[in-house]
Amino acid sequence: MIRFTLQFVHYNKNIISNKLLTPIKPITFILSRNNSNNSSSSNSPSPTEKIVHDSNFDPSLPYSNLPPIPRPNEPIEKKRSRLLYQSRKRGILETDLILSTFASKYLKTFNEQELKEYDELLDTPDWDIYYFTIDKKPIPDKWKNSIIFNKLKQHVKNEGRITLRVPDL
Repeated sequence: MIRFTLQFVHYNKNIISNKLLTPIKPITFILSRNNSNNSSSSNSPSPTEKIVHDSNFDPSLPYSNLPPIPRPNEPIEKKRSRLLYQSRKRGILETDLILSTFASKYLKTFNEQELKEYDELLDTPDWDIYYFTIDKKPIPDKWKNSIIFNKLKQHVKNEGRITLRVPDL
């Protein structure tokens, strides 16, 4: 059994001396491993142990193969709100800027099929969306004839040379 303890600490950025305040309660994680050799003298993992992945996991891909969360009975207005939020909170600023300005401009006009297609696009990793839209990576066949993706690429071109900023929530 291996025990890890994480201690979360508050820092007050207004104090110049950066004095440490009272720590928050530590969280302990206990990881256990079945050892076939029953040697209790060592807690370190055996070098011959292999990591076992899910059968659908493809380690050659740069991202995990997590399927999207199914939302079969989601009302259309709730879907629009979720997609707007997911467009804004991506993880990298470049994709945040591209998708949030695109969503605030077009999302209100999308029909149900277009919303579904945009939802599928948002399941694509951030860097891939960014590189596909600026033509630094080849566009997958799935998106080559997509009306939504073509609108997004046109939006990224910013032919009017308008200064874009991430819209307020």
